[in-house]
Amino acid sequence: MSFGQGGPQSQWDPWTPQSQQQPQQQPWNGGDGGAAPDWAALAEASEARAKRRRLLFIGGGALATVAIASAVAVAVVSANGSGQAADGPSSQLPATADIPSSTATEPSFAPTSAPPPLDPKDFVSSAKKDKAPLSPDLLFPGTQLTMGDTVYKKGPTADTRTCGSAAQGTLPKVLDANDCTRLLRVTYTKGGTAVTVGVAVFDTEAQAAKAKKQADKKSIVRSLSGGGVKSFCTGAVCRSTTNAYGRYAYFTVAGFTDGKNVTEKSTEVFRAGDDLAEFAFRQIRRRGEAQASAAAEG
Repeated sequence: MSFGQGGPQSQWDPWTPQSQQQPQQQPWNGGDGGAAPDWAALAEASEARAKRRRLLFIGGGALATVAIASAVAVAVVSANGSGQAADGPSSQLPATADIPSSTATEPSFAPTSAPPPLDPKDFVSSAKKDKAPLSPDLLFPGTQLTMGDTVYKKGPTADTRTCGSAAQGTLPKVLDANDCTRLLRVTYTKGGTAVTVGVAVFDTEAQAAKAKKQADKKSIVRSLSGGGVKSFCTGAVCRSTTNAYGRYAYFTVAGFTDGKNVTEKSTEVFRAGDDLAEFAFRQIRRRGEAQASAAAEG
Protein backbone atom coordinates (compact mmCIF):
# COMPACT_ATOMS: atom_id res chain seq x y z
CA MET A 1 0.00 0.00 0.00
CA SER A 2 1.22 3.45 -0.69
CA PHE A 3 0.34 6.81 0.71
CA GLY A 4 0.21 9.78 -1.60
CA GLN A 5 0.28 9.79 -5.33
CA GLY A 6 1.30 6.76 -7.45
CA GLY A 7 4.68 6.00 -8.88
CA PRO A 8 7.55 3.75 -7.81
CA GLN A 9 8.68 3.97 -4.05
CA SER A 10 11.92 5.88 -3.58
CA GLN A 11 14.95 4.23 -1.91
CA TRP A 12 15.94 7.39 -0.01
CA ASP A 13 18.01 7.03 3.12
CA PRO A 14 17.07 9.82 5.52
CA TRP A 15 20.58 9.71 7.18
CA THR A 16 22.37 10.19 3.87
CA PRO A 17 22.07 13.84 2.91
CA GLN A 18 23.54 13.29 -0.56
CA SER A 19 21.12 10.63 -1.80
CA GLN A 20 20.57 10.56 -5.53
CA GLN A 21 16.82 11.00 -5.27
CA GLN A 22 14.83 13.38 -3.06
CA PRO A 23 12.26 11.78 -0.75
CA GLN A 24 8.64 12.04 -1.62
CA GLN A 25 6.82 14.53 0.50
CA GLN A 26 4.71 12.90 3.24
CA PRO A 27 2.02 14.55 5.28
CA TRP A 28 3.18 15.56 8.92
CA ASN A 29 0.54 15.10 11.59
CA GLY A 30 -2.27 15.92 9.24
CA GLY A 31 -0.59 19.17 8.29
CA ASP A 32 -0.10 20.60 4.89
CA GLY A 33 1.27 17.80 2.80
CA GLY A 34 3.46 20.24 0.96
CA ALA A 35 5.48 21.41 4.11
CA ALA A 36 8.87 19.76 5.01
CA PRO A 37 9.58 18.78 8.75
CA ASP A 38 11.66 21.17 10.95
CA TRP A 39 14.70 18.98 11.67
CA ALA A 40 16.46 21.51 13.86
CA ALA A 41 13.46 21.80 16.16
CA LEU A 42 13.19 18.03 16.37
CA ALA A 43 16.88 17.77 17.37
CA GLU A 44 16.50 20.46 20.05
CA ALA A 45 13.45 18.72 21.50
CA SER A 46 15.29 15.40 21.61
CA GLU A 47 18.27 17.01 23.34
CA ALA A 48 15.99 18.67 25.92
CA ARG A 49 14.39 15.33 26.80
CA ALA A 50 17.79 13.66 27.17
CA LYS A 51 18.96 16.48 29.47
CA ARG A 52 15.92 16.11 31.74
CA ARG A 53 16.55 12.39 32.04
CA ARG A 54 20.17 13.05 33.04
CA LEU A 55 19.11 15.61 35.71
CA LEU A 56 16.57 13.23 37.13
CA PHE A 57 19.18 10.49 37.30
CA ILE A 58 21.75 12.74 39.03
CA GLY A 59 19.13 14.08 41.47
CA GLY A 60 18.02 10.59 42.32
CA GLY A 61 21.63 9.54 42.96
CA ALA A 62 22.15 12.54 45.29
CA LEU A 63 19.01 11.72 47.21
CA ALA A 64 20.16 8.12 47.56
CA THR A 65 23.59 9.29 48.86
CA VAL A 66 21.95 11.56 51.46
CA ALA A 67 19.66 8.74 52.54
CA ILE A 68 22.62 6.31 52.94
CA ALA A 69 24.66 8.88 54.89
CA SER A 70 21.72 9.57 57.20
CA ALA A 71 21.28 5.86 57.81
CA VAL A 72 24.96 5.46 58.69
CA ALA A 73 24.84 8.45 61.07
CA VAL A 74 21.78 7.05 62.84
CA ALA A 75 23.48 3.67 63.17
CA VAL A 76 26.61 5.24 64.68
CA VAL A 77 24.64 7.32 67.20
CA SER A 78 22.55 4.30 68.14
CA ALA A 79 25.69 2.22 68.72
CA ASN A 80 27.22 4.93 70.94
CA GLY A 81 23.98 5.52 72.78
CA SER A 82 23.65 1.93 74.05
CA GLY A 83 20.27 1.47 72.38
CA GLN A 84 18.84 4.87 73.33
CA ALA A 85 17.31 7.19 70.78
CA ALA A 86 19.90 9.38 69.09
CA ASP A 87 17.53 12.29 68.51
CA GLY A 88 16.57 12.85 72.13
CA PRO A 89 16.20 16.39 73.45
CA SER A 90 19.33 18.26 74.52
CA SER A 91 17.96 18.53 78.06
CA GLN A 92 18.73 14.82 78.53
CA LEU A 93 22.46 15.34 77.99
CA PRO A 94 24.70 15.28 81.12
CA ALA A 95 25.57 18.61 82.62
CA THR A 96 29.02 20.04 81.91
CA ALA A 97 30.06 19.54 85.54
CA ASP A 98 29.26 15.81 85.24
CA ILE A 99 31.57 15.29 82.30
CA PRO A 100 35.10 14.32 83.46
CA SER A 101 37.80 16.65 82.24
CA SER A 102 41.27 15.57 81.21
CA THR A 103 42.65 18.96 82.25
CA ALA A 104 41.70 18.78 85.91
CA THR A 105 44.11 20.65 88.19
CA GLU A 106 46.52 18.38 90.05
CA PRO A 107 46.48 18.69 93.86
CA SER A 108 49.20 20.93 95.13
CA PHE A 109 51.13 20.66 98.38
CA ALA A 110 53.08 23.26 100.26
CA PRO A 111 56.84 22.83 99.74
CA THR A 112 58.65 21.37 102.69
CA SER A 113 62.33 21.29 103.53
CA ALA A 114 64.32 19.58 106.23
CA PRO A 115 65.80 21.88 108.85
CA PRO A 116 69.52 22.54 108.46
CA PRO A 117 71.72 20.15 110.44
CA LEU A 118 73.03 21.38 113.75
CA ASP A 119 76.67 22.49 113.77
CA PRO A 120 78.64 20.42 116.30
CA LYS A 121 81.11 23.24 116.81
CA ASP A 122 78.34 25.46 118.17
CA PHE A 123 77.99 23.11 121.13
CA VAL A 124 81.64 23.39 122.13
CA SER A 125 82.05 27.10 121.43
CA SER A 126 80.47 28.50 124.59
CA ALA A 127 79.84 27.38 128.16
CA LYS A 128 76.12 28.16 127.71
CA LYS A 129 75.64 25.31 125.21
CA ASP A 130 78.49 22.99 126.21
CA LYS A 131 76.72 21.28 129.11
CA ALA A 132 77.93 17.68 128.80
CA PRO A 133 79.96 16.24 131.71
CA LEU A 134 83.69 16.89 131.40
CA SER A 135 86.72 15.21 132.95
CA PRO A 136 90.13 13.90 131.79
CA ASP A 137 88.85 10.32 131.67
CA LEU A 138 85.73 11.31 129.69
CA LEU A 139 87.76 13.34 127.20
CA PHE A 140 90.50 10.70 127.00
CA PRO A 141 88.85 7.36 127.80
CA GLY A 142 90.37 3.88 127.97
CA THR A 143 93.82 2.65 128.94
CA GLN A 144 95.57 3.05 125.62
CA LEU A 145 95.34 4.88 122.31
CA THR A 146 95.92 3.50 118.83
CA MET A 147 96.81 5.94 116.05
CA GLY A 148 97.44 4.16 112.79
CA ASP A 149 99.80 1.30 113.61
CA THR A 150 101.12 2.94 116.77
CA VAL A 151 99.82 2.12 120.25
CA TYR A 152 100.28 4.56 123.14
CA LYS A 153 99.81 3.57 126.75
CA LYS A 154 97.72 5.89 128.86
CA GLY A 155 99.40 7.20 132.03
CA PRO A 156 98.36 9.65 134.80
CA THR A 157 95.59 12.29 134.45
CA ALA A 158 94.93 15.60 136.23
CA ASP A 159 92.16 18.21 136.42
CA THR A 160 93.38 21.60 137.65
CA ARG A 161 91.10 24.55 138.41
CA THR A 162 93.96 27.03 138.72
CA CYS A 163 95.20 26.81 135.15
CA GLY A 164 98.46 28.70 135.65
CA SER A 165 99.76 26.15 138.17
CA ALA A 166 99.70 23.42 135.52
CA ALA A 167 101.71 25.46 133.00
CA GLN A 168 105.19 26.96 132.72
CA GLY A 169 107.10 29.57 130.80
CA THR A 170 104.79 32.27 129.42
CA LEU A 171 101.69 30.06 129.34
CA PRO A 172 100.43 30.73 132.93
CA LYS A 173 100.08 34.42 132.14
CA VAL A 174 98.25 33.71 128.86
CA LEU A 175 95.79 31.34 130.52
CA ASP A 176 95.05 33.64 133.42
CA ALA A 177 94.64 36.70 131.19
CA ASN A 178 91.91 34.94 129.18
CA ASP A 179 90.07 33.54 132.23
CA CYS A 180 90.91 29.86 131.83
CA THR A 181 88.57 27.89 134.11
CA ARG A 182 90.14 24.40 133.99
CA LEU A 183 93.21 22.65 132.63
CA LEU A 184 92.80 18.92 131.98
CA ARG A 185 95.98 16.87 131.45
CA VAL A 186 96.84 13.30 130.45
CA THR A 187 100.12 11.59 129.61
CA TYR A 188 100.73 8.83 127.03
CA THR A 189 103.92 6.85 126.54
CA LYS A 190 105.51 4.61 123.96
CA GLY A 191 108.85 3.10 124.79
CA GLY A 192 111.17 5.89 125.95
CA THR A 193 108.91 8.66 124.57
CA ALA A 194 106.29 10.50 126.63
CA VAL A 195 103.68 13.14 125.70
CA THR A 196 101.50 15.25 128.00
CA VAL A 197 98.35 16.78 126.49
CA GLY A 198 96.82 19.78 128.26
CA VAL A 199 93.33 21.04 127.37
CA ALA A 200 92.54 24.52 128.68
CA VAL A 201 88.81 25.33 129.06
CA PHE A 202 87.38 28.85 128.53
CA ASP A 203 83.85 30.22 128.60
CA THR A 204 83.89 31.40 124.98
CA GLU A 205 85.51 30.57 121.67
CA ALA A 206 86.92 34.07 121.46
CA GLN A 207 88.90 33.59 124.70
CA ALA A 208 90.38 30.30 123.48
CA ALA A 209 91.32 31.81 120.12
CA LYS A 210 92.98 34.76 121.86
CA ALA A 211 94.97 32.45 124.15
CA LYS A 212 96.22 30.50 121.14
CA LYS A 213 97.28 33.72 119.43
CA GLN A 214 99.10 35.05 122.51
CA ALA A 215 101.01 31.82 123.18
CA ASP A 216 104.63 31.68 122.00
CA LYS A 217 107.46 29.19 121.90
CA LYS A 218 107.93 29.52 125.65
CA SER A 219 104.26 28.82 126.43
CA ILE A 220 104.46 25.21 127.60
CA VAL A 221 102.05 22.95 129.47
CA ARG A 222 103.68 21.31 132.47
CA SER A 223 104.49 17.60 131.88
CA LEU A 224 102.58 15.09 134.04
CA SER A 225 104.43 12.10 135.47
CA GLY A 226 103.71 9.39 138.04
CA GLY A 227 102.01 6.03 137.96
CA GLY A 228 105.01 4.37 136.38
CA VAL A 229 105.88 7.31 134.12
CA LYS A 230 109.22 8.90 134.86
CA SER A 231 109.59 12.65 135.05
CA PHE A 232 110.38 14.18 131.66
CA CYS A 233 110.78 17.61 130.09
CA THR A 234 111.73 19.22 133.39
CA GLY A 235 115.16 20.45 132.30
CA ALA A 236 115.78 18.96 128.87
CA VAL A 237 114.80 20.40 125.50
CA CYS A 238 111.34 19.18 124.45
CA ARG A 239 108.94 19.83 121.62
CA SER A 240 105.62 21.66 122.21
CA THR A 241 102.51 22.52 120.14
CA THR A 242 99.56 24.90 120.57
CA ASN A 243 96.12 24.91 118.93
CA ALA A 244 92.44 25.65 119.63
CA TYR A 245 88.94 24.46 118.69
CA GLY A 246 85.74 25.97 120.00
CA ARG A 247 86.18 27.15 123.58
CA TYR A 248 89.13 24.84 124.12
CA ALA A 249 92.86 25.52 123.63
CA TYR A 250 95.02 22.41 123.64
CA PHE A 251 98.78 22.03 124.12
CA THR A 252 101.30 19.20 123.97
CA VAL A 253 104.80 18.71 125.32
CA ALA A 254 106.79 15.67 124.17
CA GLY A 255 110.26 14.37 125.05
CA PHE A 256 112.36 11.48 126.24
CA THR A 257 111.85 9.86 129.64
CA ASP A 258 115.64 9.40 130.04
CA GLY A 259 116.24 13.16 130.01
CA LYS A 260 117.76 13.44 126.53
CA ASN A 261 117.20 16.59 124.49
CA VAL A 262 114.87 16.50 121.52
CA THR A 263 116.51 17.38 118.21
CA GLU A 264 115.24 17.74 114.65
CA LYS A 265 116.15 14.07 114.11
CA SER A 266 113.92 12.89 116.96
CA THR A 267 111.17 11.75 114.59
CA GLU A 268 109.49 9.50 117.17
CA VAL A 269 108.95 12.48 119.48
CA PHE A 270 107.52 14.64 116.70
CA ARG A 271 105.20 11.86 115.63
CA ALA A 272 104.00 11.24 119.18
CA GLY A 273 103.30 14.94 119.74
CA ASP A 274 101.38 15.19 116.45
CA ASP A 275 99.34 12.06 117.17
CA LEU A 276 98.25 13.30 120.59
CA ALA A 277 97.43 16.79 119.29
CA GLU A 278 95.26 15.18 116.57
CA PHE A 279 93.55 12.96 119.11
CA ALA A 280 92.76 15.94 121.37
CA PHE A 281 91.15 17.76 118.44
CA ARG A 282 89.06 14.69 117.50
CA GLN A 283 87.83 14.24 121.05
CA ILE A 284 86.74 17.86 121.39
CA ARG A 285 84.94 17.67 118.05
CA ARG A 286 83.26 14.40 119.01
CA ARG A 287 82.04 16.07 122.16
CA GLY A 288 80.29 18.66 120.00
CA GLU A 289 78.89 16.00 117.66
CA ALA A 290 77.42 14.02 120.55
CA GLN A 291 75.65 17.07 121.95
CA ALA A 292 74.39 18.18 118.51
CA SER A 293 72.96 14.71 117.90
CA ALA A 294 71.25 14.66 121.29
CA ALA A 295 69.74 18.09 120.65
CA ALA A 296 68.44 17.04 117.22
CA GLU A 297 66.77 13.92 118.63
CA GLY A 298 65.25 15.88 121.48
